[in-house]
Amino acid sequence: MTKVRIVMGLAALVAAYGLYLAIAAPPEAVQRTYARILHIHAPSAWLAFLAFFVTAFGSVMWRIRRHLVWDRLAASSAEIGVLFTGLALVTGMIWGKPVWGVYFDWADARMASTALMFLVYLGYLALRRATPDPQLRAARASILGIVAVVQVPLVYFSVNLVRTLHQTPTIRPGGSPIHPAMLQALMVNLAAFTLIYIALLMGRMVVGRLEEEAASSFEPVAGAAVLPPRLDGAVDV
Repeated sequence: MTKVRIVMGLAALVAAYGLYLAIAAPPEAVQRTYARILHIHAPSAWLAFLAFFVTAFGSVMWRIRRHLVWDRLAASSAEIGVLFTGLALVTGMIWGKPVWGVYFDWADARMASTALMFLVYLGYLALRRATPDPQLRAARASILGIVAVVQVPLVYFSVNLVRTLHQTPTIRPGGSPIHPAMLQALMVNLAAFTLIYIALLMGRMVVGRLEEEAASSFEPVAGAAVLPPRLDGAVDV
């Protein structure tokens, strides 16, 4: 766990620097200081996308290699992806209320598709919980882990397919209209969130391995629940 602590400590330092840059950056022209939540909202969404791609990768590798380490990678990344998706949804609602006047709007393509992705991956985790056998669990979850990742590009490009409340992507290959100071803060915070993801993934992989070892070492014996009668204080007749 020493490596996890080192990565998390580095992530904390980078996050502190990113927070400083986010506060020091000039306010957005229209949304003013409300736009500063971008530095948490956008990295959360991007790392959720990354986490679900890693889940799909781990699922594919399990189907090729049939080794539980790949299933453990897929499961660990999915848990962290759900965490980041939830954070993206919450920060989006906090941002949306003062800017759009609503916390959430199912008519908005980005909001609705993100919420659906969140529910699907909650279902992925529920499927894993409902299947005690490790090999059967990995077989079932790998299928959903591969299929569900199709949602990621749909969520990302939803603002291009359907124009509602969300604007189109601000950072594009041809350049970005974001103020350089805001862009710098966003990139630093993205790096911080990436380090946090790596640290959480490393830690969860260790915990997952320990859980597997504990489960494999527990072998219930037939009749183990039947206890012999207590004869303390018995009186001979």
